[in-house]
Amino acid sequence: MTGVLPRQGIAELIEIGAISASEPIDPAQIQPASLDLRLGRVAYRVRASFLTGDGRRVADRISEFEMHRIDLDDGAVLEKGCVYVVPLMERLSLPDGIQAVANAKSSTGRLDLLTRLITDGGTEFDRVAPGHDGPLYAEICPRSFSVLVRPGMKLNQIRFRAGQAVLDDAQLTNLHAQEPLVDGPALISEGLGFSVDLSPELASCAGFRAKPHTGVIDLDRIDHYDPAEFWEVVTAARGRIILDPGAFYILVSRESVTIPPAYAAEMAPYLAMAGEFRVHYAGFFDPGFGHAEAQGKGSRGVLEVRCHEAPFVLEHGQVVGRLVYERMSEIPDRLYGAGIASNYQGQGLKLSKQFRAI
Repeated sequence: MTGVLPRQGIAELIEIGAISASEPIDPAQIQPASLDLRLGRVAYRVRASFLTGDGRRVADRISEFEMHRIDLDDGAVLEKGCVYVVPLMERLSLPDGIQAVANAKSSTGRLDLLTRLITDGGTEFDRVAPGHDGPLYAEICPRSFSVLVRPGMKLNQIRFRAGQAVLDDAQLTNLHAQEPLVDGPALISEGLGFSVDLSPELASCAGFRAKPHTGVIDLDRIDHYDPAEFWEVVTAARGRIILDPGAFYILVSRESVTIPPAYAAEMAPYLAMAGEFRVHYAGFFDPGFGHAEAQGKGSRGVLEVRCHEAPFVLEHGQVVGRLVYERMSEIPDRLYGAGIASNYQGQGLKLSKQFRAI
């Protein structure tokens, strides 16, 4: 069937060897519509980010750009502003007709960790063509915070799809009429638009801005760090904030979002012509996110925002991104937030899971 493969479809790919790994795959890695990928045992500090290129191997490009090799077994710090390539434990041998797309996990994006998938012969980040047979690598560039990592940590995730099942605007309008996708008017244009919440109710804490000089974050420490050591509170007097060039912000959408069980969605950055910013690290939204059936009614989208070259005024209700919806090939046997560990179901404005709640 056409569409995004659910948990049970991913399990079938593992069973037939289309997905394999150097260490047994933990069933907890399999999400409603994606598979978490694990870091291997070594990282390579490289001079610059790169795409592998048609007919070329990542290992050969690492040899070309490597500065030094880092053993991760006892934990190692990936330093802010540096670029690393880490072989992953998983590898793919995709059947014809099945393609894959990867993305940073929610907590990874909220830490401003630029994490992208690269493959042998790859000419795009985060894209794996049908029939690909080979290892997987993560390119990692910490942008705001240095982080401590170990083998087996999960920074990115991968989705598998058969054919194309993206909803066009007419189909998305019909779906919204049947089951509201946002708790208000739906702005539908090449996806479902969403806007930023800088309302008076959030004036005293409209979001967070990453501090420039902080300590290291151990990604295994959950609910551990004091947000005040790493983040400045952003206030929104008169329903607006001024974004500083190069700064990284955590904000929240005005709309509560719903992903019905038979669909998945991906956050796409808004057009650059709309302003001097982008919603960073477009991410996956799993079936059941924000859905009442999965105890998620009222889940809002957390926005990872980076300003570009010039200061830019962001105002309440300004459209900052869009959700692109796709059909699932079948409904997952478990939904996001229903019987699995889902850190962000029912969320509002929320930092990554490493920080204590405010």
